[in-house]
Amino acid sequence: MASYRIALNFEDGVTRFVECRDDEKVLDAAFRNKINLPMDCSDGVCGTCKCRAESGAYDLGDDFIDDALTADEAQSGLVLTCQMKPSSDCVIAVPTTSAACKTGQQTFSATVARVVPHNDAAIVLELDVDAAPAFLPGQYVNIDVPGSGQSRSYSFSSAPGEQRIGFLIKKIPGGLMSTWLDRAEVGAKLNLTGPLGSFYLREVYRPLLLLAGGTGLAPFLSMLEQLARTNPEQKVHLIYGVTRDLDLVLVDEIETYAKRLPNFTFSTVVADAASSHPRKGWVTQHMPDEVLNGGDVDVYLCGPPPMVDAVRKHFDESGITPNSFHYEKFTPNVVAKEAA
Repeated sequence: MASYRIALNFEDGVTRFVECRDDEKVLDAAFRNKINLPMDCSDGVCGTCKCRAESGAYDLGDDFIDDALTADEAQSGLVLTCQMKPSSDCVIAVPTTSAACKTGQQTFSATVARVVPHNDAAIVLELDVDAAPAFLPGQYVNIDVPGSGQSRSYSFSSAPGEQRIGFLIKKIPGGLMSTWLDRAEVGAKLNLTGPLGSFYLREVYRPLLLLAGGTGLAPFLSMLEQLARTNPEQKVHLIYGVTRDLDLVLVDEIETYAKRLPNFTFSTVVADAASSHPRKGWVTQHMPDEVLNGGDVDVYLCGPPPMVDAVRKHFDESGITPNSFHYEKFTPNVVAKEAA
């Protein structure tokens, strides 16, 4: 009997993972894990348990009525969790909050394994965990800053399934986490909450354009590692934009993906006019038409708010509408992230 991992993504950004047998309905698997997904009848009649399957293979059977789920709705990816039986791992968007489903964020502990500064721009933090955390490539966690009573949000730079997890953290003079990392020792304990966020790699059907600003590179490293393991032939182009030359970090790591992914290309851009970098300016000035593929492209963008707004404006003015456009804005020292 096969079992599959189902990611339940709630409206408040919380993601919970449950194991579901191939002879089991998703609603039942969620209840077994004490997650009360919306339901009234559990018989395919009322439609209360309607959610959207964002990826994965499954069977809905035919034991439900049209008033609960129409053929057009099913074709568009809507499902009834009381009827849905998976035949692969799946991601399901649940149109309510985690609290409404009597669940919430998960917490786990980790141990500092490595702290590697990169100039005055960023810090690579690697943590060891007893059990590999489940998350979707691109998601983030809140990390408690010891002794402060506060937490900070960071995207995973490592792929799911690893017991050593990584983060790329912007170094901020006087910043709460930056200051703690300056004196952090190997073996120190940290508490994490997550995974969180609606910015993650969806099922891939077309070329990908990844746009990273500064330490917004982190979630793309997670995505690239996942693609290298599961879909190495995928066509991907990454544009990595920074303010100064010193902000270009982990370029050597990106270069390793150019060797592992035969259809992966990337370019770097520096905004500083005084830079000697061959590509100066903004990412929107170095976005060749071929990577937009006439709009038949899925775009992922992670960077500071001005960059996100500039890219959105660029698409509006260029008349090119990507097939899908997912973005995440981040602001230093702000826990909550905005994603779309």
